[in-house]
Amino acid sequence: MKKILLYWIFIISLAFNVKGQDLTRYVETRIGTKDNGLESGYTFLGATYPFGMIQFTPSFFSPHKGFVVTQLSGAGCPNMGNFPVVPFSGEVNESPSNMNGINNIDSILVAKAGVFQATVNNNINVSLTSSERAGFARFLFDDSTHKGSIAIGSGVNSTSVSEAHVQVTSDRTCEGYAKGGNFCGTETDYKIYFAVEFDRPSLRQKLWRGSDILDVKEVTGKDSGVLFSFDTSKDKEVNYKISISYVSTENAKQNLGYEKLDFSFDSFNDYNRNSWNKHLSKIKIESNDNDRLIQFYTSFYRSLIHPNLISDANGEYMGSDFKVHIVENQRKQYSSFSVWDTYRTQAQLLAFLFPKQSSDMVQSLVDFADQAGGYGRWILANIETGIMQGDPTPILISNSYAFGAKDFDLKRAYFHMKRGATIPRLNSQKQEIRPYLTEFVRDGHTFASMLLEYISSDYAIGQFAKNALELDEDYRFFIDRSKSWENIYNPKIKWLNSRYPDGKWKDIKSDWREGTYKNYFWMVPHDLESLIDTIGGKDFAEKRLDQLFERLDARYEDDWFASGNEPDFHVPWVYNLTNSFEKTSLTINRIHREMYNTTSSGLPGNDDLGAMGAWYVLSSIGLYPLIPGTAGFSLNLPQFKNIKIDLPTNTLTIKSDGEELKTIKSVHLNGEKFNSLWLELNKIDGGGIIQFNKLN
Repeated sequence: MKKILLYWIFIISLAFNVKGQDLTRYVETRIGTKDNGLESGYTFLGATYPFGMIQFTPSFFSPHKGFVVTQLSGAGCPNMGNFPVVPFSGEVNESPSNMNGINNIDSILVAKAGVFQATVNNNINVSLTSSERAGFARFLFDDSTHKGSIAIGSGVNSTSVSEAHVQVTSDRTCEGYAKGGNFCGTETDYKIYFAVEFDRPSLRQKLWRGSDILDVKEVTGKDSGVLFSFDTSKDKEVNYKISISYVSTENAKQNLGYEKLDFSFDSFNDYNRNSWNKHLSKIKIESNDNDRLIQFYTSFYRSLIHPNLISDANGEYMGSDFKVHIVENQRKQYSSFSVWDTYRTQAQLLAFLFPKQSSDMVQSLVDFADQAGGYGRWILANIETGIMQGDPTPILISNSYAFGAKDFDLKRAYFHMKRGATIPRLNSQKQEIRPYLTEFVRDGHTFASMLLEYISSDYAIGQFAKNALELDEDYRFFIDRSKSWENIYNPKIKWLNSRYPDGKWKDIKSDWREGTYKNYFWMVPHDLESLIDTIGGKDFAEKRLDQLFERLDARYEDDWFASGNEPDFHVPWVYNLTNSFEKTSLTINRIHREMYNTTSSGLPGNDDLGAMGAWYVLSSIGLYPLIPGTAGFSLNLPQFKNIKIDLPTNTLTIKSDGEELKTIKSVHLNGEKFNSLWLELNKIDGGGIIQFNKLN
């Protein structure tokens, strides 16, 4: 009865806060948590804090192991999943071992921004929330039992553990560490420490390793952990705090109490909700369509989970050289950079709305390169995994600079950009920065999709060289090299086509990573007008686009548009460069309506640490950052009639009149007619009013 009452109190509190702009009520974390492969968003259900250190959640990949405190949002391979916790009715006398199958979620009660509530293991009520560096759980045990137990897995995660240790330090505390993991085939042998505290003493503590329960105070090894049992005969509630550090258990303990919050779920939950509302209120939407509001704010929420904090309260963090460093100038250090994905959308959105955090994220990438030898492509903890292809980090940094993140070491940032783009066989840790750079420089081409990534990076580097450092000669070099797509244009078939080193054409289907030659063709966002002219002009381009958009759900081997994969993200805006620009808005509307919904299967593909969420946000407000390293937007009709964006210096209002209109008929900027579908950032970065389809 008590847990039911608490559930309704929570729901009533959400309803009460409607007038107070509680935007967290529009976040539904179940969206994207179902299915597998390309059809799944791979998002997580549980609680996190904006860009916070903890993701307190059932793991997407091992939900039956318990509630973990590290998890990537939207990554398509098993990852992290450290220190799962599971409650049981009664006392546990058998070892949980590897914890497989011991956490049975009976029903999900609440899954909103920063809070998760469910019943598990025969009606134990679990509520999760988090602060910036700590996770908080409230366990309400069933009335039928006089004892409750809580298992914490130290030597358990979602992939593999090479080392682990846990020590009981009192009847209400424990601490330890784990090492090991892998991600998409790459070893991620990071070390992570934890500290746990309960709000009241336990009856007893047991440790386990493998199949054995051990009467000791500390234990090492994989498939290990600790069990705390509590007297629940009168008080059914047990509260639990956990914090982590990538540096030491001492730092984890400092992180645990850093925010000085009361030891209560409400205290942590209020703290969390206030922060989410502060972040989500950067964009305020007016709409009578509740589903659209849920999709928008859930997408915005997912855009603000990663990159996540890895520096401790004292400023220390574990560098990519596996040495302890300390942040300077009160910065924060971040990791979880899915750069190949996020450079296209999320980086620009964060820089536009949160330039301070974005600057710290960019500086984190520069620091990683200083310590590792160069930029990574896909960074997890302090490990460069080498996942995906190209040289995406210079694009992300150039994009971030263009859209407002200026407070980082510009010279060191450029040093690593230029070095990685011009010196073959450089490594970031164990991963080569630009594979086949020798062949690219010598022949003017390499594997097709890899080449397209490299030349996007070259263009972004050129823009950064000019705009950030006024290096005109370097600018010209990289801009010229960014036209190398011409070297793989096959005029006989009018497609981009891989070549052998001797110049002979390969089979048209060769060398396209996660796609085909048809859905990769437009991956020249910096030189689209030249590409269109080369294939025969605007009408020819329009017909080719029409064929691509016959379907919206391409898998890797399919020739139509892939709503769920990043190389196609920008393609709807290519219509703006044809004679039928109205098809940009019509196509985006189709994607919103056909490929997104509010169910657990409601995403067209992996969210990839906010890349897809940011795409939805940008396409919904009608502003898309099309060109690498370039401060401007290609326009489409917003899907909402009234949007207010809280920029660092002022408010940008976006209005759209004419309920029946589905395309752009006119644009006014600050009351004046605006005769372009390209809008430079400097026209709106101080605020203003964009009016679509203004009625007389």
